[in-house]
Amino acid sequence: MTQIHGIILAAGKGTRMNSSKPKVLQILSDKTLLGHVLTQAQKLCSKVHVVYGFGGDQVRQTINDDSINWVEQVQQLGTGHAVQQAMPSINDDSISLVLYGDVPLIEQSTLNDLITQAQHSGVALLSVVLGNPTGYGRIIRQNNQVQAIVEQKDASDTQLEICEVNTGIMAVNSGLLKTYLNGLDSNNAQGELYLTDIIAMAVDDGKTIASVITDNEFEVAGVNDKVQLAELERTFQQNQATQFMPQGLMSKDPTRFDCRGSLSFGQDCEIDVNVLIEGEVALGDNTTIAPNCVIKNTTIGSNVSILPNSVIEDAVIGNGASIGPFARIRPEANIGENAKIGNFVEVKKSTIGKGSKVSHLSYVGDTIMGENVNIGAGVITCNYDGANKHQTTIEDGAFIGSDTQLIAPITIGKNATIGAGSTITKDVADAQLSLSRSKQTTRKTGNAQLKNSPNVSLTVFVRFCTQPSLLLLDLNSQEVHF
Repeated sequence: MTQIHGIILAAGKGTRMNSSKPKVLQILSDKTLLGHVLTQAQKLCSKVHVVYGFGGDQVRQTINDDSINWVEQVQQLGTGHAVQQAMPSINDDSISLVLYGDVPLIEQSTLNDLITQAQHSGVALLSVVLGNPTGYGRIIRQNNQVQAIVEQKDASDTQLEICEVNTGIMAVNSGLLKTYLNGLDSNNAQGELYLTDIIAMAVDDGKTIASVITDNEFEVAGVNDKVQLAELERTFQQNQATQFMPQGLMSKDPTRFDCRGSLSFGQDCEIDVNVLIEGEVALGDNTTIAPNCVIKNTTIGSNVSILPNSVIEDAVIGNGASIGPFARIRPEANIGENAKIGNFVEVKKSTIGKGSKVSHLSYVGDTIMGENVNIGAGVITCNYDGANKHQTTIEDGAFIGSDTQLIAPITIGKNATIGAGSTITKDVADAQLSLSRSKQTTRKTGNAQLKNSPNVSLTVFVRFCTQPSLLLLDLNSQEVHF
């Protein structure tokens, strides 16, 4: 089998980016531009050579791949000169596939076609027909056979009318390529060694130049500034959406779809507008994500509703759960089946049991919560003492009243009840009521004096006790009697 060597040209500075980062390190979706090209090259090539220049140390550190042969182009003397730098590491009986680090959307199928053509003819190039070819080298044909590539600055008026242009991507027998590269000169408008000049040399050598013409201009579009980068980002995302939809995903508006990672999904899932998917995200069946949500590195079960403006990161969401709106699920959260996390609730490093509800305005951190627990509005698990994090345990069936603070480490027993407005510092046994409140006083306006009736008691029945009992609140002493 013929070896395929990938040569990726990545030495350019990218001045028009106005960035401290080299152009090839600009981000498209979840990867650098160079990273996208590497992904395709490594699928096809036995060895990949990256020719770097400006910001080389930064490029190598960012990519951090020891399988790559890194080749420095100290002086940027043109594309031909760049390819020359890699050739000493490439055997003559192989195919050299020349790619560009700022052309990120090239398809594997296109490159496969190009390699196949080169194996038959020795030289194959990739071209595209553009409505506006300004700035690109023109493909010169005679009797439909490729004869040469003429750069924009060197083209005649007649040649400038040609709309078929060179993409720069080509596959060439490595032995031939070495020979032609050695014959290049800089007698042109740029004073550089043009890789494209090898086409005319091959023709003069009697070679038939094979060509692959792509009908997708975005596939071969280079990135020179941030406007072009943004355009390719939108194209990339819309393409992803239209690829997912035949597989069963409903995107409400593919032009406002953003998957910056990998997404898997079951049947009848729906993603609304302005949802951002990052990292690895998996959806079960019949799950919906409402507008303006951010989902990162999360597994979401079936029949789940993610309501608007929620943020979920590094979490697991069980079947039938409801999240949001305006909820934040932080790393290491595990939300159980049919659980409800409501508006303005934050959950961090906690397990929420099956059927439990944290409906609004609460913080749950470092907590193990059982099944069918009800957390009232404004409840806080106080997990940090200024030095260490501590765990809160809330067992099955517990009821935590609104505006309660649970001071960890603490355990709330099964079917226990915590009265609203309490600060709980000690464990609460199963089926017990605990509360902590200050005395309520009422003052009239003017010179009226505070009036308290002595020895006033309030009698109520305690819920969840095995035997009904009386709770006596002495309003003068602030004592609670059972």
